[in-house]
Amino acid sequence: MASSFVVGDQFREKVKELLDTESPVPADLLEELEPILDGEGESSIRFKTVRKLNTYLQKIGHPSYLHELLEDSMLFLPEYKKPPRNPELVARLEKIKAKLANEEYNRMTRNVNTQEISRHGTLADFGKQVRSAKTAVLTVFNFLVTVVAAFACAYIGSQYIFTETTARVISAVIAASVVGLAELYVLVRTMEGDLGEP
Repeated sequence: MASSFVVGDQFREKVKELLDTESPVPADLLEELEPILDGEGESSIRFKTVRKLNTYLQKIGHPSYLHELLEDSMLFLPEYKKPPRNPELVARLEKIKAKLANEEYNRMTRNVNTQEISRHGTLADFGKQVRSAKTAVLTVFNFLVTVVAAFACAYIGSQYIFTETTARVISAVIAASVVGLAELYVLVRTMEGDLGEP
């Protein structure tokens, strides 16, 4: 917390002019001002001394105002020194933090049971899901290969019937569509059979 001003040469000059009057300056005020007035550069003056100076100037009826004197001054804010922490308090806070972290961990893992995982065989369920995905990928790949092969066979085989490329492509698309629809029919019937089994 600020308790003094940092004053410069301008403050010293104004105060020296004010104190050169014929009125007697109180001894305690003069004693407090002498080190500041004799020094050079920046020095600090306490608020208490500034109040005494202001009271003295008002008493002698001087028309000078305090803010004019302190025009080139700044508040002196001492550097805050952080007090050392109490070791008992630090140890207690660490215990509380550890306890809260443990409670948070227990809250997050309260529905996890390691025995349940090994009993039901989560890895076995994962294996079933992988096999199911593998079957689906192979089925789609088989469907695509069958349709492409049917198109290629129809396109190549139609060169003996049609001479124009457009007719060959149309016949190949029709043959691939028929094979694709047949393949989808078989696939749906197989899936119905798989789903119907318990």
